[in-house]
Parts: sequence; C-alpha cells; structure tokens
Amino acid sequence: MADTLINKVAQSGIVTLDLEDFFPKEEVQVVDLKDFLFKGLILKEKEFRLALKEYEWLSYKDKTVAIGCSTDAILPQWSYMLLTSYLSPYTTTIYYGSKEEVEYALCLEAIKNMDTSKFINTKVVIKGCGKHTVTGSVYVELTKKLQPVVQSLMFGEPCSTVPIYKKK
Repeated sequence: MADTLINKVAQSGIVTLDLEDFFPKEEVQVVDLKDFLFKGLILKEKEFRLALKEYEWLSYKDKTVAIGCSTDAILPQWSYMLLTSYLSPYTTTIYYGSKEEVEYALCLEAIKNMDTSKFINTKVVIKGCGKHTVTGSVYVELTKKLQPVVQSLMFGEPCSTVPIYKKK
C-alpha cells in the first residue's frame, strides 16, 4: 500500500495575505508640471495659466492622479493648487508625488481601512514577494493592524515562514 501524501499546509488553517491586494488595481495617472513650463523649467504665469486652460483634462476622468514635477524647476506652491483646480472636476482623487509614492499612500490607506474581523484568532502569513517592492512602512502598518486580532503572524510563504508574533 502506497503512502498517502498529506498537504499539511492546507490543513494548517493558515491564511495567506498578499500585499498586492492592497495596491491600487487601476493605474495611477501622472501629470507632470514640467509639461506646462517654458522649456520644462520656467513658470511664466500667463503662459502657464493659458496652457492649463487649453489642456484637454477629460482624459483624466474618473482616474487617480499623481501630480508632481520631474525637473528641478523652482515652482510656487500655488502652481500645484492651480493644477489641482483644473483636475478636480474630472478625477476620482488627486495626490502630490510620484506614481510610486501615490501607490504606497493608497496601499497604506487600504491597510488602515482593512476590516480585521475575518482574521480574529487566525494564523496569518504575509506573502513575502510580489510585483511591487514593498517598503518597511507597509509591513509596519500591517503588523500594527493585525497583531491585536490574530493568533499568529508570519512572513513568507505557508511552506516556509518566519514567525513574527504568536498570541500568548
């Protein structure tokens, strides 16, 4: 009689939490202020206002937008305000920063708003790899959110985990 293989990982009751689930599903659109500047570096107010006024903003309808400037231009603070005022009627949300910074902000927001009731007294493993490079701040927020409710918290893959926390 052949030995039966038993999947101990499946029987362990471990819940895998994939950090990719917290990143935005929709791509963050970027609006670069340099595109509205003279030679990409100099803000001439009259021309800047005209460029914003004439731009077709409809392409940002219902999008999440990151605004910033990819050049070393010295910009007055009101330039971001003015750009935001043009985008606001079209977008879902607007953030200041690079695409990556906005994705992390949205990820952290999703973690903070996560319903932890389904993790009460469970064994949770935080999946360790994915397409996003995840910063320590994401792991810190996730640990703070889950530790009060889980039985145990681990990092890695269910077949090879690093123990982080175990309820006493």
